[in-house]
Parts: sequence; C-alpha cells; structure tokens
Amino acid sequence: MAEVSGVPGASTGSATSAGQVPELVEVPELVEVPEPVEVPELVEVPELVEASGASGSAAVAARPADGASASAPTLRIDARDDRVVATLDRPDRRNAIDQAMVDDLHALCAELEERPRTLILTGAGGIFAAGADIAQLRDRTGDDARRGINATVFDRIRHLPMPVIAAVDGFALGGGAELAYAADIRIGTPRVRFGNPEPGLGIIAAAGASWRLPEIVGHARASELLLTARVIDAEEALAWGLLSSVHESDEMLGAAHAIADRIAANSTRATILTKRALLAPRGDHPAIDGELQAELFDSADKRARMTAFLERKKK
Repeated sequence: MAEVSGVPGASTGSATSAGQVPELVEVPELVEVPEPVEVPELVEVPELVEASGASGSAAVAARPADGASASAPTLRIDARDDRVVATLDRPDRRNAIDQAMVDDLHALCAELEERPRTLILTGAGGIFAAGADIAQLRDRTGDDARRGINATVFDRIRHLPMPVIAAVDGFALGGGAELAYAADIRIGTPRVRFGNPEPGLGIIAAAGASWRLPEIVGHARASELLLTARVIDAEEALAWGLLSSVHESDEMLGAAHAIADRIAANSTRATILTKRALLAPRGDHPAIDGELQAELFDSADKRARMTAFLERKKK
C-alpha cells in the first residue's frame, strides 16, 4: 500500500513498533484551523450531504439519477459471491467524505441489503478517510445538521445484514473515524491514526462517535478522546480494543479476507441473525435470542450442518 503523501509523521513501521511512531496531535491542520477551506482533507464534520437510496452496481456504486454528475465514482468495488470490497477512492483528497461518496455508499448499501454479503471497507493511497471537504462543510446550515446526513449512511452501514470489516491504513479522522466505528470488526496497520478533531472547528462529532465509540472502548476513554480531540496511534487503538489486530500495510487486505473466509464458512442465515442479536437493545434480550434461535432450529441448514458434524465424528 502506498505511503501517506503530504501527511507529517505518518511513517511505516511494524506492529511491534507502533508505539514508536510520533504522536500527531501537534500537526496544526488537525486542531488549529483558522481558515477551514485551506485543509479540506484533514478534518471532518459529519453532516455533509443529503442521503440517497439509489441502487448500486456490482462494478461501481452508481450515482443516483437525480444527483448524477460527471465526476468519477468515489468507490472502487470488487464484488464477489460472498463478499464485496469497497475502496474509498479519492486519494487526491485523502479520501475525504463528500456528497458524491455518501451517495455512492448509499447505493452500495442498497445492493448489500438486497443481496447480503460481507463488506470490507478500505481506503486508497495509504489512507482510510482523513475527514471531510471543509469547503463544502463551511456552508452547511443547522437544517443540514438536523438531517443527520452522514449519520444516516453510517447507520445504514452499521445495520447491513452481514458483517462489515473496516481495514484501516493511515488516517481515520472525523467522519472517517466514525465510518470505521460503524463496522463490526476493525483491523489496521502500524500507521493507523484515529481521532475526532471536530471541536477544533467549532463543531461536534455527530455521526456516531458520541454513542458508538463508548460502546467500543468504554465511556471514560471515549470521553477523553472526544473532549480533547486527541489522535491515537495503532498501538493505543489495539490496546483499547478499537482495533482487533494490526498488520503490515501489504498484509492488511489479506487479513481482512481471512476474516471474511471464516465468516463465509459459517451459515449465512445464522451469521445474519447473530448480528441482529448483537445489535438488539439490551431490553430485547433474552426474548429475541429465543425467537432467532427458533427460526434456525427449524431450518434445513441447521439439520444438514449438524448431521455432517455427527458423520465426521463417526470417522
């Protein structure tokens, strides 16, 4: 995977040396932004664009008919029978999440809701997503914020039927971090940098950080990260449980596919219902577990898998 271009302090390293990579909180454009339009690629505020529900294609997520433009697609899609790899592909803007990307993510979600498969999300150019286009963001109003535009698409990704794996290299800041928080599983490289520097621009992280991050790392750690706008590296993210594992850049996508392989070996329906149970409110348990299990107990797939298991034990 390519080196991070033009981002100070984002050097390569091994998983064991992640803690030796310099902290990035001193980078001025992350927290001190007197002219937001000058650093569109580094800082994200969630509510960027109006959500679209258009359908995507297997090759490239299609732009909605009423929002079509001549711009290139923002996602590169590798669609397979049991998984889809979606690469955020605006490397010249450090994969900043703009209106076109939100539209393309909605199109991808529509496809995966219709035909459930595991989703692997990653970024081009050695960066996951380093924020939003501040030039767009500066002109947004309170009405734009109330629509919860980025929050809506990230929540749609969170509730896709099959698991979502975020394979994170380099920066995952602001909305890029919140997109990663929406995944079921996150892995990364030693170059990973997570942070929500929105307060430096006079706004909050409103597309999932305030409720998903506490669920992942605990309320105290989430509070420290969000209230200080601090950026953490791969070593700290791994220790906090924000990352499940750390891999070299050229091995990360293979590691994501290995996780997808393990998922694919299981019953698709059982996986879908396991995720549904995991996302259910605490008050719905244990009743929901019994209902989901009842569906599976009566399935032909359960009988076939258990029969095959018992036959293998006889040999």
